[in-house]
Amino acid sequence: MATVAKKLITAEEFARLPNPPDGSQQELVRGEIVILPPPGGRHGLCCSRIERRLANFVDDSRRGTVTCNDTGFISERDPDTVRGPDVAYWSKERLPEVPEGYITIAPDLAVEVVSPSDIFSRIQKKIREYLDRGVRLVWVVDPEGRTVTVYKPQRQATILEENDTLSGEEVLPGFSCPVAELFA
Repeated sequence: MATVAKKLITAEEFARLPNPPDGSQQELVRGEIVILPPPGGRHGLCCSRIERRLANFVDDSRRGTVTCNDTGFISERDPDTVRGPDVAYWSKERLPEVPEGYITIAPDLAVEVVSPSDIFSRIQKKIREYLDRGVRLVWVVDPEGRTVTVYKPQRQATILEENDTLSGEEVLPGFSCPVAELFA
């Protein structure tokens, strides 16, 4: 029996595709399109709160760039992978100018907000990929559990609860925010 090889697409081909008519989010993983259902209201509100706090801090200190809305960055080539963290930060040193297309440099900080449709193993895989590609700090924000799990390369994950304070650590020195403020 013959097998038919799937046609893998590049990041550039992925960028030219039209937005899905149903509003779903997409990522390119090793050349294949992965469709993610649109997140709900709680997810959007949480992303907005995080982005607003980070962007205000970064803009005031002129440290770099904060993006939201699943801004794509190319995390792997041949086959290509384009990931879109819910919120991301790049230092001015790593990303002096924001390109028109996908960003080819991994962010310093990637934030993923857990949706009801998320699968734990998929989130874990994404976190490993981020860290392997040079992301220095990853926050996984769980609106339902009201926690933030902090990941750093070659370190044990730390779970912060509502009464704790989230810190930018060495990636964003001086940034802090009570965890409770991220949730409605």
